[in-house]
Amino acid sequence: MSAYNRHIRQHWSFLRFFHRLTDAASIGCGLALAARYSNPASDDSWPLVVGAVAVALFFVFGEIGGVYRSWRGTTADREIVSVLSAWSFTLLTIIVLDVVFRAPVDYSRWSLVVWLLTTPSLIVGIRIIVRWILTFLRARGLNTRGFAIVGVNELGIDLAKNIENSPELGLKLTGFYDDRPSERTVELPENVGSKIGNISELVDHAREGKVDMIYITFPMRAEDRIKGVLSALGDTTASVHVVPDFFVFELLHSRWTNINGLPVVSVFENPFYGVDGIVKRATDIVFATLALLLVSIPMMVIAVLIKRSSPGPVFFRQRRYGLDGCEIMVWKFRSMRVCEDGDKVVQATKNDSRITRIGAFIRKTSLDELPQLFNVIDGSMSLVGPRPHATAHNEEYRKLIQGYMLRHKVKPGITGLAQVNGWRGETDTLEKMERRVECDHRYIREWSIWLDIKILMKTVLVVLSRQNAY
Repeated sequence: MSAYNRHIRQHWSFLRFFHRLTDAASIGCGLALAARYSNPASDDSWPLVVGAVAVALFFVFGEIGGVYRSWRGTTADREIVSVLSAWSFTLLTIIVLDVVFRAPVDYSRWSLVVWLLTTPSLIVGIRIIVRWILTFLRARGLNTRGFAIVGVNELGIDLAKNIENSPELGLKLTGFYDDRPSERTVELPENVGSKIGNISELVDHAREGKVDMIYITFPMRAEDRIKGVLSALGDTTASVHVVPDFFVFELLHSRWTNINGLPVVSVFENPFYGVDGIVKRATDIVFATLALLLVSIPMMVIAVLIKRSSPGPVFFRQRRYGLDGCEIMVWKFRSMRVCEDGDKVVQATKNDSRITRIGAFIRKTSLDELPQLFNVIDGSMSLVGPRPHATAHNEEYRKLIQGYMLRHKVKPGITGLAQVNGWRGETDTLEKMERRVECDHRYIREWSIWLDIKILMKTVLVVLSRQNAY
């Protein structure tokens, strides 16, 4: 009998059980409220039947969509989108089943609306409250799991700092492990942690249950060393993660996938795939349509003023790069006496003589951008994204700024992260364009629907301030 305690510690999650229980209760409560707006024909047991089917369907779609997986280290918006997707599919399936089997229930529109809104509100609300409670507890050392880092290097230090700055993860550093002598490793800062031992000692500690999670931070070129560590840790039940040193690349919303079981990682990727893409597009259509309804009369007034102020068309269309670098035609109100769209386009500057009197006003107030709502409706642009540059400027700057064309991995936007961070207007120096591109890359890496809403709200303040608008 080995001296080591080899029992498998099952990390049974009370939290997952709790969420399943509260999700079922939320569906039941929402259905109970919806029942008040329906007229059952003869069978008063219909809410129980529909509720049971809805709970079963939500559990199935929840498992498929990862609703009940561990959300440690994942932002709340991802969990919320997963929950809302599972509920949408559940409700849609319920409606289809009702049509096919002709349930003896006279539903009113209000009953569906109440159920549609009440249930997800309860489910999401409970999860947000649980997140707050867990963050509070984990910040005080409760509900934590011990983790170790294999590799005394810069990546390991960065990982330790990131986890330390994220108490909501509930992870507590045990220490660093590395077989290499101190002269071949970097010096560990005092506030990060210390080297505990070598790989053999790590295996012993993992067997004894002192370490729950292990992160390997060796560089990708050290393939044999990584294989050796993985082989040694195969005799433990610790959760092992390999942290590849992809920081050497300019990552753009990378994600893992596989091709017939062969794992691959994307380096330059569009973040709007699957549910995220549907949410992004739906948000664009809804908000752009509402905006057009609100500004239709002001747009007609602006069109008349432009036509009366100077000869030329009301609208100005310019060739620009869209998604994946495909050429699109961007609409704007004409604000200049010229309509440049050739191989050389001169950016507008302060007190530019080409700008008309009404053009100066609509440029300062950003009203000249309103026709781009039509671009959003037709799908060539988004409300939020990297601002599209003239084709001539793209060809110029792609030769000067590394990774410049990566900003076209998403649709261009009417407003963007760069515009609300002070990089709006003329880019008369290379540094200004570099800062703008950095913001565009950051937007693609960190995108969420909440970031879009935040940018839209900040845009209102930027437009009112009229900063760098001419």
